[in-house]
Amino acid sequence: MQLVAHRGNARDCPENTLPAFQSALALGARFLELDVQLTADNVPVVLHDPTFRRTAGVAGCVHDRTVAELAGIDVGEKRRFGTRYRGTAIPRLADVVDLLNDRPDVTVFVEIKSESVDRFGLDLVVRRVIGTIATRAAQCVVISFDFDAVAHARTLGHARIGWVLSDMRTRSRDAAAGLEPEFLFVDHKKLPRSGPLWPGAWQWVVYEVATMPLARGLAQRGVQFIETMAVQKMMKAV
Repeated sequence: MQLVAHRGNARDCPENTLPAFQSALALGARFLELDVQLTADNVPVVLHDPTFRRTAGVAGCVHDRTVAELAGIDVGEKRRFGTRYRGTAIPRLADVVDLLNDRPDVTVFVEIKSESVDRFGLDLVVRRVIGTIATRAAQCVVISFDFDAVAHARTLGHARIGWVLSDMRTRSRDAAAGLEPEFLFVDHKKLPRSGPLWPGAWQWVVYEVATMPLARGLAQRGVQFIETMAVQKMMKAV
């Protein structure tokens, strides 16, 4: 059972920020997960929501701002942390990739958000993301809820992909069998209550897990990767 730091150490730091990723690595995490949106000038940045309201408390959409304009947006999550992380910026995907320069043991799951695909088009978004992670391609897995996005990443030659499932229906199983991704992701709440998971060439990554009893139960069902925001708590338990 391997632990994946969901948006970094997002329980103790502002999510999807350099402090969150640096904290997760310092705690011993070897697998990180992050979300990617495109700016108005087509730069991949690390942000879950297309808007800034939840993490910065300000109006606006990332798709309407250039990467230079993002510099003035503080995503230190004041509502959760007060002034502790004041001045924390939205990182570029390239900034996170730089963290891998001296960490060949670390793998990053790079999630392409559907909102960016809808806004800028499939080919542009996938190419911009793949181009950004090219120097560390072997350490990066392109993932998405958007089936076509991960399929296109494979068509463009990216070695490892992962599909994030919206459901566990038969049609999704059949689509996964045709795609043969290296990883399948699913929220633990969407899993059937018991029994083994779909067999295949993939490894399972189950997210929104915050307790060791749940993690151990999933591992007994064949889940190899547990994705959590509670990195410190879970690492100590392991």
